[in-house]
Amino acid sequence: MISYAPFWQTLKEKGVSTYTLIHEYNISSATIDRIKKGKGITTAKIDDFCEILHCRVEDIIRYEK
Repeated sequence: MISYAPFWQTLKEKGVSTYTLIHEYNISSATIDRIKKGKGITTAKIDDFCEILHCRVEDIIRYEK
């Protein structure tokens, strides 16, 4: 199962809010909602988050059994 726990930690460390992602970087609220609910997002969105947050994929998602 994919976990988005690293995403929330990275947001906190970078001082970026979901509000900022939505209103300054045009990330859809539906994407944020999917992450909150643990649903899948596209690799393109993961790439967007890495670009915005200047981080690696591992800072956004991780695999858990």
